[in-house]
Amino acid sequence: MTQPASVIDLYDSLLAAEDERARARIIAGAFERLEDRYPELKDLATASGVRESELRLQKEIEQLRLRIEEVRSDLTREIEQVRADLSKDIERLRAETSKEIAAGNQKILRWTTGLLFAQLVAIIAVIFGVALM
Repeated sequence: MTQPASVIDLYDSLLAAEDERARARIIAGAFERLEDRYPELKDLATASGVRESELRLQKEIEQLRLRIEEVRSDLTREIEQVRADLSKDIERLRAETSKEIAAGNQKILRWTTGLLFAQLVAIIAVIFGVALM
């Protein structure tokens, strides 16, 4: 027996059935096709279920936004603290470097002065040495 495709075909098939057993088989086939065509009712989403899920998701999204803002402000504070610490370290290093440069310049000045004095003594010695000859 062929399976009816529409309600009219179902009606015609039921009228043409020879006995109650054939009619029951046609009706069972129609229910089977109906179940195949539509999902289980428990799996269908209702408008209230969808709205409830939407509200729950909106609440979770808002909580995440708040958490993101907290993390952002924490990171901003930490970045500012690191910048302040780095500025202090840079200033300390500049001061130390300036002192080291000044100390190095003093050494160079002392050595230069000493060498100039030694050259002066050598030149005077040469002048007296030539004059005495």
